[in-house]
Amino acid sequence: MRPYLLIYRTILVNVIGFALLAIAAVKGWIAELLAADVTDLVIVIFVVFLVGLAICAEKIVTTSRYTNRLHGAAADLPGPAGLYIDGPPELLAEALKSKLFSRIAVVRQFAAALVVLGLVGTVIGFIIALSGVTAEDAGDVSTVRPMISTLISGMSVALYTTLVGALLGLWLTINYRILSTGTATLYSEMLTRKWKSLTTTAEQSSAT
Repeated sequence: MRPYLLIYRTILVNVIGFALLAIAAVKGWIAELLAADVTDLVIVIFVVFLVGLAICAEKIVTTSRYTNRLHGAAADLPGPAGLYIDGPPELLAEALKSKLFSRIAVVRQFAAALVVLGLVGTVIGFIIALSGVTAEDAGDVSTVRPMISTLISGMSVALYTTLVGALLGLWLTINYRILSTGTATLYSEMLTRKWKSLTTTAEQSSAT
């Protein structure tokens, strides 16, 4: 694995993502979206996305550094402090896997939260849309225009929040996949090194 390949992949993905976001802003789509969202839920979704992306970036950098340290270290040197687990060999692999992947689970939770927030926006949008519709006023011509305006406003909230939640959730999920792949590589490398260490210790013990 090339040094810092995880970081290069992450930078590439997010440069493309932010470039598309900039294009949308230049075309006025972002301003139109924010103007249509009377609940400001789109802003909340974007803030949650930025927090999740920052956490993911930090973990990708840490995982990349650990992997590079293992590749550059001698075979008998320990890996990153705090990640190795001692115990019976038959339980080592599962315990190490659980410990490594539990460190990145928070990123997956942020990605899922973005989708859930989008669905919440859908429900809120429908509530807004239906709040201006009453059976008593449906036959009154003077109230039709306000009812239609409220209906359009609510549907805009529903559709825009769903779209933003889904797209940002997908964006963060791609970053999570990169992190997950890097973590799997680190797990494999650490497990190999640990087994070599155990084998070397056993051979030395049998030799004495």
